Amino acid sequence: MNTRVNPRAARTALTWTERVLLVVAIVGGAWCLAVWLEGRFTRSVDVAPLRVTMTLPGDADHPSSAAPPPHAGTLLGRLDAPRVGLSAPILEGSDDGTLRRGAGHIEDTALPGAAGNVGIAGHRDTVFRPLRRVSVGDAIDLTTGEEVYHYRISRTLIVNPDRVDVLDPTSHKTLTLVTCYPFEFLGHAPRRFIVQAELVGQEPRRTATANGLPSRNPSLAAGKVRSKTR
Repeated sequence: MNTRVNPRAARTALTWTERVLLVVAIVGGAWCLAVWLEGRFTRSVDVAPLRVTMTLPGDADHPSSAAPPPHAGTLLGRLDAPRVGLSAPILEGSDDGTLRRGAGHIEDTALPGAAGNVGIAGHRDTVFRPLRRVSVGDAIDLTTGEEVYHYRISRTLIVNPDRVDVLDPTSHKTLTLVTCYPFEFLGHAPRRFIVQAELVGQEPRRTATANGLPSRNPSLAAGKVRSKTR
């Protein structure tokens, strides 16, 4: 059966296809720009002072005076691994919205600066992408509003998503970073890359008095295992 294509109809269909693709490209570009600007803004905000008061278990003479849990999205600190070029804000929560802006403190793990196991999640294709180059012995600094905590990586491991034991409480100050693995996987990566580090020292954070606000530590400026981490 011989059918003829109407040239005018074909041109009209092609024109509308081009317009639809152009709109999709503009909307996609605007969304990417908004996410990029939000991330840039979050990373440029300085770490606000955060006081974490802990009471030792079983200390009946000193009832707990711990501060209430921070709200989702609250800026808690900054994470830096100078050798691999990692520098990211730490926000409260591990939901998708939070992880688009930076690294996220995993709920129900120790807060940055507190005793125990501090769990932090991040996307493998954004803030935690440099983790693919880390090695045992590398330094990681965690800066809060008042202190700089110096950690050293003790081990890295690749686990299945159900290995939540890596976030279990510890008797010493531990830092556990969680991201998806493999780093180059297309789609939702099936495994998790874990970085664990032990505290090796801490020091008061230097502050600036010019505007009455804390400033970023110049030495740093130089330099829940879940599917949400992509």
